[in-house]
Amino acid sequence: MSRLTQGRSVVFVSTYPPVQCGIATFTRDLANSVELYGWKPFVVAIDRGESDYADQRVLWRIRKDRDQDYEQAAQFLNQLQPAAVSLQHEYGLFAGEMGAEVLRFVRALRVPLVVTLHTVEPNPRDIMKRILAELVTHAQGVTVMSHTAVQLLKQVYHVSTHHVRVIPHGAPEVPFTSTDAAKNRLGLTGSKVISTFGLVSRGKGIEDVITAMRHVVPHHPDALYLVLGQTHPNVRAYEGESYRESLIALVEQMGLTDNVRFVNSYLSQDALLRYLAATDIYITPYPNPGQISSGTLTYALACGCAVVSTPYLYAKELLADDRGVLVPFRNPQVMAQALHHLLSDDSYRERLRQKAYHFTRHMTWRAAGAQFVQWLSRLTHTYGMATVPCAQEYLSPAYAPGAEALQSQPLREPPA
Repeated sequence: MSRLTQGRSVVFVSTYPPVQCGIATFTRDLANSVELYGWKPFVVAIDRGESDYADQRVLWRIRKDRDQDYEQAAQFLNQLQPAAVSLQHEYGLFAGEMGAEVLRFVRALRVPLVVTLHTVEPNPRDIMKRILAELVTHAQGVTVMSHTAVQLLKQVYHVSTHHVRVIPHGAPEVPFTSTDAAKNRLGLTGSKVISTFGLVSRGKGIEDVITAMRHVVPHHPDALYLVLGQTHPNVRAYEGESYRESLIALVEQMGLTDNVRFVNSYLSQDALLRYLAATDIYITPYPNPGQISSGTLTYALACGCAVVSTPYLYAKELLADDRGVLVPFRNPQVMAQALHHLLSDDSYRERLRQKAYHFTRHMTWRAAGAQFVQWLSRLTHTYGMATVPCAQEYLSPAYAPGAEALQSQPLREPPA
């Protein structure tokens, strides 16, 4: 009998560090969280065959562009028989048109499957709709990160949602503090800090914030916009640094070199949290109205940042009830007005910070892990809520109910 069947075990199928993408870090953090509650997390890692994994959780590899790897990974898991498989789904993670090869894996799997949907497109192409509908129908359980996603599954994808549960995107657990000490540590004393973080690519709307800063700086010469993060590796492979260079040129053209700064590196979580602790206003200027999740927005709220955002679906849900400020898409002038208001009114900005922080206590990684483990336990009929310490307190009313040697072979025996 496999050692994975001797206890509560879950295998995550996902990208995984050192791969640099949001879903990879999401999976690592969720795996850390479920381990707190007595489950053993393991990983089948998706990559292009170039990554080396030091983490002993990684048992197997799916090379994204090798069609045969998908079925072989499923057969490996069928032999291993963990309590559950947690598939992280985003269309771009998998091979085939719109990642259709993921269905090859799912159809061959004979282990209880939980699918986490990182994208639920409100206006999907036919093939996107077919893929997602089959995943949801095939899975024993589905998790999404917003109530809006559940409604889209019903109304757009026409699938049953009796087995769909809203579990929030996790975030680090940090104390609520003044921004002053963090600014001092980063050499930002005297600045009013506005920030955006994440892998940089076109379609993030960063140019709109830079344009807005042209209208903000005359009233707030101490305003500093930080663009935190390196260019997305896939973007860099395709077009180099042309987008970042265009942003730098825009900053110079607008005379904002003292008020816009690029931190061009892949930030560790500790470094990121230091910057968020120093942030007076966090801004997500994303132009895609259908975006249904955002780890960056979740992190910013959980760190107690006052937030300005465009009204994409996830932002509309999280920033409801005056937990943040929504501004129209592609409208730097209105964005500038919102920034000016928040920078001018310290008490209003502080109220937003406190609202954001208190609302997100059920969204820390510890809380999200408790909710995920409770859901796994129910789906696999192994353990109930009573075995998840303090799980009930985390159920907010808003969210209730490597090398060639590694190719297609187990990386190592599961840890004892």
